[in-house]
Amino acid sequence: MDNEILKTIKARRSVRKYIHEKQIDDETLRLILEAGTFAATGMGRQSPIIIAVQNQEDINIMRRLNATIMGNPNSDPFYGAPTVVVVLADRNIGTRTEDGSLVIGNMMLAAESLGVSSCWIHRAKETFNTDEGKLLLKKWGISGDYEGVGNCILGYLDGEKPIAKERKADYIKIIK
Repeated sequence: MDNEILKTIKARRSVRKYIHEKQIDDETLRLILEAGTFAATGMGRQSPIIIAVQNQEDINIMRRLNATIMGNPNSDPFYGAPTVVVVLADRNIGTRTEDGSLVIGNMMLAAESLGVSSCWIHRAKETFNTDEGKLLLKKWGISGDYEGVGNCILGYLDGEKPIAKERKADYIKIIK
C-alpha cells in the first residue's frame, strides 16, 4: 500500500501509557491542533473549539473530575499524558457531537503521522458540566454555551505500541 493516509489510519492505536516528562514541542502541537480545524462540520459551521492544556495544575483538576465521574477517583484517566486537548462544541448546533468527534479523529491521525501517540478519553461533557469544570473554562477565557465532546490525550509512548485487534468479519457490507 503506497497511500500514506491509509498507512497512518491503519497504524494508529489508542495509547494508554505515556512518558510523562516528555512534552510535545510547540510546532508539532500546532500542526496537530490545526488538523482538527480542518475536520468536516455540519454545514461548515465549525461549532467546536479546541483547548490544548499543558498546565499540570489544570490537567490534575480535569484528571480528578474525570476519574470521579468514572467512579474511580484514584485512577488516572489521562494515563500520564503531558497534553490534554479538550474539544467542546456549541450546544445550540445539532451536529455538535459529530463535529467535535471529527475534530478529535483528525487530531489523532495527525498525531500518528507526526510520531505522537494519542487516545480519546470520554467524560468531557460531564467534566465541564460541573462547577469546577465551568471554573476552568472561565479561567481559560471560554465564554458561550459549550458542551464537552471529548478529550484527546497526546504524548510519547512509554513501552510497546499496542497491536491492532483483528477486524470483525462482518464489518463491511456492500450493497449494489
